[in-house]
Amino acid sequence: MSQGSTSAPSGATGGSSTGQLTVTQVRSAIGAKPKTRGTLRALGLRGIGQSNTLPDRPEIRGMIARVPHLISVQDGTGEESTS
Repeated sequence: MSQGSTSAPSGATGGSSTGQLTVTQVRSAIGAKPKTRGTLRALGLRGIGQSNTLPDRPEIRGMIARVPHLISVQDGTGEESTS
């Protein structure tokens, strides 16, 4: 009966131990390859000037690395990230 109250779900959603990244789209995706546009959508960005706060995890960093020419990244403290 104790399997129903495992700590795995709370550990999966507890992102407070990791940092946050604020990603802002600064250039248009018009003319970009469909895969690039899909990466922007996966980051939660739909247009220029739109921002999204995401957890600082390797999979998010990988998506950011694919579209650095279209976005601006700030860490949780508001400082510009150089990644």
